[in-house]
Amino acid sequence: MTAKATEPSKQATSESAGPASAATADKAALRQDEAALIERIRRGDRAAFRVLVDRYQRRVYSLALGFVRDPDEARDISQEAFLKVYRHLDTFHGQSNFYTWLYRITVNLCIDLRRKAGRGNQSEFDERIAHEEAGSPADALSPGRLRFDPAKALHNRELRERLQAALEQLSETHRSVLLLREIEGLSYKEIAEVLDCPEGTVMSRLFHARRLMQQMLLDFTEPGSPKEAAKSA
Repeated sequence: MTAKATEPSKQATSESAGPASAATADKAALRQDEAALIERIRRGDRAAFRVLVDRYQRRVYSLALGFVRDPDEARDISQEAFLKVYRHLDTFHGQSNFYTWLYRITVNLCIDLRRKAGRGNQSEFDERIAHEEAGSPADALSPGRLRFDPAKALHNRELRERLQAALEQLSETHRSVLLLREIEGLSYKEIAEVLDCPEGTVMSRLFHARRLMQQMLLDFTEPGSPKEAAKSA
């Protein structure tokens, strides 16, 4: 009798945790799949490397573009990121997800380029991916996070340009955490792995990055602002 009484409770718990469990299962499956691909690459299977490149090149390019704003430089960074992955795959031991390791390489390359104006090397990056295909990182920023009208974020060209300019004014640390969270959709834990810092630091940086963006876009976010008044006139 007791056993039967506890059965619905277990089922309810399982159902309520369904989406989270599914997401966890998907990540575990992805990690297993990529571990198998990495093992094949280590044995010399270039086709397996091509799979990883195809899976992540657009996202790596978009992340790089958010940092450097120049399509050619973003492409160079993407190429060098995958070249580094290929050359240093033996140093990846699987303690973190492959994509967080890849993003860490990309972020570091972006910061180096901004500081030293370096250039990347060629790798198996698909040259057909262009700026127009990947889009501007400003297009992917979540309007709700920055508290302005979603319709404007989607259709207002001036706002997209202002978003890009605002991103450029952020420090590397603030830009990194904002792009990884809002564009790549990484969790706090994953961002902490990419940036090699505590989760609390990620949360603090993200809070300040969003606040700075809101301040720089104040004329778009505040009711009764000059922009709002001009649009209602």
